[in-house]
Amino acid sequence: MDFYYLPGSAPCRAVQMTAAAVGVELNLKLTNLMAGEHMKPEFLKLNPQHTIPTLVDNGFSLWESRAIMGYLVEKYGKDDKLYPKDPQKRALVNQRLYFDMGVFYQRFGDYWYPQIFAKQPANPENFKKMEEAAGFLNTFLEGHQYAAGDELTIADLSLAASAATYEVAGFDFSKYPNVQAWLERCKKNAPGYDLNQAGADEFKAKFLSGM
Repeated sequence: MDFYYLPGSAPCRAVQMTAAAVGVELNLKLTNLMAGEHMKPEFLKLNPQHTIPTLVDNGFSLWESRAIMGYLVEKYGKDDKLYPKDPQKRALVNQRLYFDMGVFYQRFGDYWYPQIFAKQPANPENFKKMEEAAGFLNTFLEGHQYAAGDELTIADLSLAASAATYEVAGFDFSKYPNVQAWLERCKKNAPGYDLNQAGADEFKAKFLSGM
């Protein structure tokens, strides 16, 4: 199973943790975006959107990390704990996944990527939006061990990949005690978290050092 990725990418790390959780070995294919490897004809045949992560499973090509995570659990999971089949439980997991995609991870990018890639000054309003996103997650976690209840799911793996990136960028989660406790729980219990941490550290070294 080929996996086109960059270790610093939070969405890629979320897929790696999911693969570890279901016991699937990925054939890692480092994809250098700066060198334009994602724009080569052979890659565009796999993914016309030319994005990573991209998974190719016996000729079946899929991109968008959260779609890949759901696919891996559906096809290879020994049970449905990571992605429950119960409609209400699954709906809550999906909501948290969409929250990560559209709010939590998105707001990290809105604040940091203009600074990293366009050398723009920090926008304090965008930092406030990051804080608001962390506050939302803190509320979701009130009275629960994990993001969608009391069992680890792919929502936690996706959010933990984003949270690790927040953390290496110096974001202070101590103001959000539920998030802080949850992240420590994920560090101990999420399969493949060592890969997540290593990738987040690489992101910091490559893009945040000296900022």
